[in-house]
Formats: sequence, structure tokens, C-alpha cells
Amino acid sequence: MLALGLVLNTLGIGLFCWAIFTLAVYALPFFVALSIAMTAFHSGAGLIGALLIATAGGALTLVLGQIAFAVTQSSALRVAIATAFAVPAAIAGYHVVLAVSHIGVPSLAWREVFACLGAVCIGVTSWTRLMILAETRPFETGGVVENRS
Repeated sequence: MLALGLVLNTLGIGLFCWAIFTLAVYALPFFVALSIAMTAFHSGAGLIGALLIATAGGALTLVLGQIAFAVTQSSALRVAIATAFAVPAAIAGYHVVLAVSHIGVPSLAWREVFACLGAVCIGVTSWTRLMILAETRPFETGGVVENRS
């Protein structure tokens, strides 16, 4: 039973880490949706109205970010958009690693070190996943067609 528990715990932690790194790209739309939901709920929209408005706001943030990233040709603007998506991912990564480190790390200083390392790793992963979507365009000949037969 002990071996089964160790294997299942390892699989569970691995699945949790995979989910954190995969979902890190969606931290900005989630934060936007959560802020919209809280604002709408406190202004009297009700639970269903707040959920609908938040879903639309989060989806709109994700779609606009992807469109802006795909349309722009400026590398500096792409880096800025990827950074705007990576900063909330790093903040979320910090808090996740800090919460998980409470389980096995008794020292507060080491928890902070692990949380900062986790924030950097998750932020860089999110930034890299967005920047890798930047498709390099092939060299265009400016409308001249060459026939090499």
C-alpha cells in the first residue's frame, strides 16, 4: 500500500505541475474575468449575470491578445504583449508554489526562495509559450517569381 501511495502521489504532483505550466498562459484572461465578475456582482448584476459578463470579458481578453499578437509585425510589441500575459502568470506561479511549499518546507525563508523560483519558472514558461507562437515568415522576393527549370 505504501508503494501504491507513493506512486499515486507522484502522479498527482506531476499532473498538478503539468496543469500549472499549461494553464499559465491563461492567467491574464482569468484575472480580467475575475475582476469583471467581482465588479459586476458588487454592482448588483447577480451571480448568473456576473458569470456571463466575466466569461465574455475573459474570452474577449484572450481573443484580442491572440489577434494583437498575430497581427503585429513589430518584435517589440510582441514582446510587450507576451510580457503582459506572463506577468500575471508569474504572480499566480508565486502564490501556487508558496502554497504548495507550506506542505513540506518548514523555513519561511526557503518557502520564499522556492516561491520566487517558481514565479520565474512559470513566468518564463508562459512568456516562451507565447513567443513560440510568433511564426517566422519566409523570405519574400517582392513579387518576383523565379522559374528555375
